[in-house]
Amino acid sequence: MIEKIPYGERSQVHVKLTIFLAGDSTVSDYVPTKAPMMGWGQKLGSYFDDSVVIRNEAYPGRSSKSFIHEGRLRPIEEAIAEGDYLLIQFGHNDQKPDEARRTEAGGTFEQHLNQYIEVARAKGATPVLVTSTERRQFGEDGRLKDTHGEYPAAMLRLGREEGVTVIDLQRKSRKLLETMGDEPSKSLFVWLAPGEHPNYPEGVNDNTHFSEWGAGEMAKLVIEGIRESGLPLAERVLGAGNPR
Repeated sequence: MIEKIPYGERSQVHVKLTIFLAGDSTVSDYVPTKAPMMGWGQKLGSYFDDSVVIRNEAYPGRSSKSFIHEGRLRPIEEAIAEGDYLLIQFGHNDQKPDEARRTEAGGTFEQHLNQYIEVARAKGATPVLVTSTERRQFGEDGRLKDTHGEYPAAMLRLGREEGVTVIDLQRKSRKLLETMGDEPSKSLFVWLAPGEHPNYPEGVNDNTHFSEWGAGEMAKLVIEGIRESGLPLAERVLGAGNPR
């Protein structure tokens, strides 16, 4: 029997659906011993009503290529069903030089992303591409340095060619960081002084991975992108886009 969930005060009902996440460390879940480090996927579910389930399959250090070659796409393929969504964020590690992860924008990067798209569509699910979150690397002019090269543009181009929604999280996160500025934007990331947190007794200055608050802010930008896209999934976002 299919469970149906009342949606707010409205008379319409929503069948439960699952949002699958495929991506790297900026998306993935973290164990408590890594706190306050979190990926945005760890916070995403708090912005949806109870008819949405998040299944976060993202894993640190993976590229669009290595995620597939390690068999991490297979569980998604086996479980995803009609009406579900697959959010796909890669690029951070596709630019790494090692053979296991390296892909080329304008070629193998898009070829691998197409495999995720095909998996979702073959099961009647909706693929959504998500460009990589921006790294916190400011130049002397107060602008962020470009650390992702051609990968975000390649993903946007693929989305147009294949008719796939793209959430440009790189652009959105870049705007957020530059609006906040160099020093204040540290709060989005895992920046800790020695002795400030028991999980990082020697302190840490991380410009890639998010604090719990930062992960929530990135998830909020993903929600913003979902709403702007016109996807039916937007109907399941909690009122005013505030988390539970």
